[in-house]
Amino acid sequence: MGAIQEEIQRRRTFAIISHPDAGKTTLTEKFLLFGGAIQTAGAVKNNKITKTAASDFMEIERQRGISVATSVMAFHYRDRLINLLDTPGHKDFAEDTYRTLTAVDSVILVVDCVKGVEAQTERLMEVCRMRSTPVIIFINKMDLEGQDPFDLLDELEEKLQIQVRPLSWPISGGHSFKGVYSLYEKELRLFNPDKTKIAKEVVSVADIADPDLDDLVTPEHADQLRNDVELIEGVYEPWDSAPYLEGHLAPVFFGSAVNNFGIQEMLDTFIDIAPDPRPRATDVREVLPTESGFTGFIFKIHANIDPRHRDRIAFMRICSGKFQRNTFYQHTRLDKKMKFANPATFLAQDKNVVDEAWPGDVVGLYDTGTFKIGDTLTEGEDMVFRGIPSFSPEIFKELVNKDPMKSKQLEKGIQQLTDEGVAQLFVRSLGNRKIVGTVGELQFEVIQYRLEHEYGAKCEFQAKSYYKACWIVSDNEAKLDEFKRIKGTDMVTDKDGNDVFLAPSKFLLDMEIANYPELEFHFTSEFKTAQAS
Repeated sequence: MGAIQEEIQRRRTFAIISHPDAGKTTLTEKFLLFGGAIQTAGAVKNNKITKTAASDFMEIERQRGISVATSVMAFHYRDRLINLLDTPGHKDFAEDTYRTLTAVDSVILVVDCVKGVEAQTERLMEVCRMRSTPVIIFINKMDLEGQDPFDLLDELEEKLQIQVRPLSWPISGGHSFKGVYSLYEKELRLFNPDKTKIAKEVVSVADIADPDLDDLVTPEHADQLRNDVELIEGVYEPWDSAPYLEGHLAPVFFGSAVNNFGIQEMLDTFIDIAPDPRPRATDVREVLPTESGFTGFIFKIHANIDPRHRDRIAFMRICSGKFQRNTFYQHTRLDKKMKFANPATFLAQDKNVVDEAWPGDVVGLYDTGTFKIGDTLTEGEDMVFRGIPSFSPEIFKELVNKDPMKSKQLEKGIQQLTDEGVAQLFVRSLGNRKIVGTVGELQFEVIQYRLEHEYGAKCEFQAKSYYKACWIVSDNEAKLDEFKRIKGTDMVTDKDGNDVFLAPSKFLLDMEIANYPELEFHFTSEFKTAQAS
């Protein structure tokens, strides 16, 4: 128990989430810089360094300059092991982000000080609230002319429905940005734009009434800071980590990720206050990280991380006990034992084989097609981790093969890419037609690109006007058969062979729900784990 407890306390597993362009990938890189994992940041904005962002490793991401898959990175900082998951900001890839949030213990939410809270940020925050995930907010781009910091705090509270408490405070902003005062450490950090190195100058100011402050930042800015701090201490409750850990209070930090500024204060505070790996719910019971028996679940699958080797990696979050290389574990869905010769941890594309891993760690397992998202591994106990959703898609298109000579490659490619969870695959038994459902248009572009460049298969997509996918179950076999017969052309099966009704419109869906009270209509595939239990 002692060893597990010690390892758990060293771990911090979190995701960075934000609206696109708020500076999330840049912030990820700067964390790696502080952790010594990379020497210079290939800042997306810095043209002198041709290397693209460390966490964007798929070819299409390099071309588009956006992150479309969650990257998993592990690095050491001070005496902690940090597992960082960088998520796609683009709304078309929200499902990948939602699933990633099931695998972390806390979140850093990045907000652009110019644009403030955007729609996608509100949606991501809803998912965090649903799970009571602790959130730290980083207000980025303080070197640009943005909104007033107090206005931003009000907007955060109002739109994200969470209490906030600043733990650092900017001294001016835009072209006159002077630096950040840490309300947590009572230290001043002066701003010096440097996009690739770490800002070293920390000035300890025991008391901001000290006249030396006037010389450091100009008397006018020093007075403004004193007034602001007095106001903050008067308006906001003293900092308390308990409501933060319960997901009710978000500490706020200010800085500029591209200039590497204000990040160290946040990282140092994060390490102090962020939660250790937390308990997880299964269909049978709650699993505590301190238990000696190993458990873990697959939250992401990624094909072709290394295009030369055509490999598939299943990413597993360890929930309890100690995971060991070359040890047999139970795959609960398939009811079979498996062992892993080369489990790996990642720094984007760079892999390191690990002999053991502990709760909070994310390990990549080489997969030959045995894993699906949500699969659970244990030392023998039969259970399934809960809460890994697969949502009803919003856009449906039929997959059309453009090169009949490459049918096999197309079949394999679409199976593997939909296993990753970027889209859902439905098959209509009439003519074996494949319909792909996604939550955003951009996924079709990504699938088309990857099918061609990774599998050598050319395809196009033809739009289908469906409103929603509904998983249908019933104890009344006769009624279910009748429904399937009458709705033949709108009936498909998902990858697990479950019956799915593709509803042409909301009106028709409501009508069928009223006409068939014997059938259950579900809009996520979550019910399957509930049924299995």
